[in-house]
Amino acid sequence: MTVSMNDFTTLADWLAHCERLHPTAIEMGLERVRAVAQRMQIRFDCPVITVAGTNGKGSTCAMLESILGQAGYRTGLFTSPHLVHFEERLRLLGQSVDATTLAAGFAAVERARALNGEVISLSYFEFSMLAILDVMMRSGLDVVILEVGLGGRLDSTNIIDTDCAIITSIDLDHMELLGDNRESIGFEKAGIMRTGRPVVVSDPVPPQSVLDRALEVGADLWRVGHDFNVSGDPQQWSWAGRGRRYSGLAYPALRGANQLVNAAGVLAALTALRERLPVTAQAVRNGLAFVELPGRFQIVPGQPMLVLDVAHNPHSVAALTANLDAMGYFPTTHAVFGAMADKDLAPMFAKIAPLVDRWYFTDLPTGRAASASSLLQQWQAQNSRKGVLAMTFSDPVLALQAAVAGADPADRIVVFGSFYTVGGVLAKGLPRLNAKHLDS
Repeated sequence: MTVSMNDFTTLADWLAHCERLHPTAIEMGLERVRAVAQRMQIRFDCPVITVAGTNGKGSTCAMLESILGQAGYRTGLFTSPHLVHFEERLRLLGQSVDATTLAAGFAAVERARALNGEVISLSYFEFSMLAILDVMMRSGLDVVILEVGLGGRLDSTNIIDTDCAIITSIDLDHMELLGDNRESIGFEKAGIMRTGRPVVVSDPVPPQSVLDRALEVGADLWRVGHDFNVSGDPQQWSWAGRGRRYSGLAYPALRGANQLVNAAGVLAALTALRERLPVTAQAVRNGLAFVELPGRFQIVPGQPMLVLDVAHNPHSVAALTANLDAMGYFPTTHAVFGAMADKDLAPMFAKIAPLVDRWYFTDLPTGRAASASSLLQQWQAQNSRKGVLAMTFSDPVLALQAAVAGADPADRIVVFGSFYTVGGVLAKGLPRLNAKHLDS
């Protein structure tokens, strides 16, 4: 399918075009996207850092961007999916790109994929990623940070040779595409490694397939507990590895115990790249202190308190549960939850259900989502607690409104699951909650 370039003038036009273009939302493989990238002559003269993993990718990318920005570098960050606006997927110098600039990138992709009448089909992700790479290439950047969308070996981001790979925690997710065990999934993630280039593995217990792949391709392996280590007390933490040490660091501004693991991997990557991207200890301190990332154990003060988290697989829900447990006592915990249909819900419910007293299951605006009624049925099938209430809603905003209506000021409301769930309640800005009981 080809189109007149005059048909589309806005980013919304181009995104609608991409959704119509390809028969499947996800198609693994690099041949088509690489062919179009070659036509577009996409390449980077600056260092590229590629981040793969099941959980912790977004936090890792945000910390890299923050520290490198504090060091004075012109940063470009590609991340996905977005919470509210598509423009969030590309951040230039710490700010979301404007829609007009992105639209020009989409036009460049359309010209290239239909060059000389030889039309190449692209999926939504492939098309939009190429548009973002085109904008990055023209932005005079000092460093490019790429978050892998799915897997690694066959993910579209892997057409770019990385100067430093980071592999965060690996667990079971997207099993229909990546395999049903950590070894298979680890093999896919390890596909971003390059010969002679550093690869930072911040998973404390990585699959053997990751270590084997590093050896096979001759990558420079940086492994937590072997090549770098962290230590700390409740007030501060320290990092040491390969001739570099950071002491007396404040904990990252991103909340959650798991963020120290991510921060350790970030410092390893920056140490591995120190000859090309030197950073000062002060840049590290400021970068960790000022980093922000919506939807990752994001606590919004109010009455009741609101917690936003895109935890959407067993591993990330376990981390969310631990973080919620560490918050202290709340009379009642209300949970707004929506998820994709392919998620392994049973272990997710098993982990977090003991903390939740009221469930508000929600539909999501995508055909890939499980219905609220289906989520309710699957929760009911394993619920053993008496007195726990559950309801269904047609969208996350209505679910949150119901939770607020049913909450006391001292309660907390947790919105978690898909990016669509958290993004749904953020669509009109950050909610500040006031339970009605305060006015009575």
